[in-house]
Amino acid sequence: MALVEREDRAAIATLTLNDPGKLNALSDAMLAEFSETLSALEDDTETRVVILRGAGRAFCAGHDLREMQAARQAPDGGAAAWGDLFTRCSAVMQQIVRLPQPVIAQVHGVAAAAGCQLVATCDMAVAADDCRFGVNGVNIGLFCSTPMVALSRVMPRKQVFEMLTTGGLIDADRATELGLINRAVPAPGLDGAVRELAETVSAKLGRAVRVGKRAFYEQSEMTLADAYAHTGAVMAMNMAFDETEEGIAAFLEKRDPSWTQ
Repeated sequence: MALVEREDRAAIATLTLNDPGKLNALSDAMLAEFSETLSALEDDTETRVVILRGAGRAFCAGHDLREMQAARQAPDGGAAAWGDLFTRCSAVMQQIVRLPQPVIAQVHGVAAAAGCQLVATCDMAVAADDCRFGVNGVNIGLFCSTPMVALSRVMPRKQVFEMLTTGGLIDADRATELGLINRAVPAPGLDGAVRELAETVSAKLGRAVRVGKRAFYEQSEMTLADAYAHTGAVMAMNMAFDETEEGIAAFLEKRDPSWTQ
């Protein structure tokens, strides 16, 4: 059984975390398969959008605590295994950001700890209205330090710190207010809402979206002046695309653009 299943349809790849018995925990094996799947998408010019979802009754409950606890039996008390785990998990999160395609999290049930980190890392997120989110490691004496990296970059810092120090869960409406997700929809309509968003994005010029996603994250780490200089250069490069010339002509002529990519 694959721990990460991939389904391709109409330029949209749907990745399903597939360990429902463990609430799709990010175990060693899950992270390995997840990383391999993302690597395969990096050079995939046919796929324009990626949907990430979880099988069973939850999106992702975070790391596999039983696996982490078992590492204590190693001669070093688990230090090497834990360091490696968090390094590999952080690498997977960064793979998502570097992926040329926009990634949409389709969230249901619960997204906790590293699962909540995963939601924050994705470029967009749509959740069922009965979904809950939290970075609740503090409840078991483990501060969610790596998840806070992603959360503190998409949510107000004081609200993130409250979640980290109280271990409380927030509902989908609150997650929307704080910017963790784009929107919450009734659970029965979650599949359709995510698919509609993915299809809207996939209908755009894939080459332009890929360039834009990369620039989006690059400029966020720059000073204001450097960000404008960089994005100005990116737009000038984008303007030189033949497909962009066709897109502008189509707009002026009030017709749909004829794009091949």
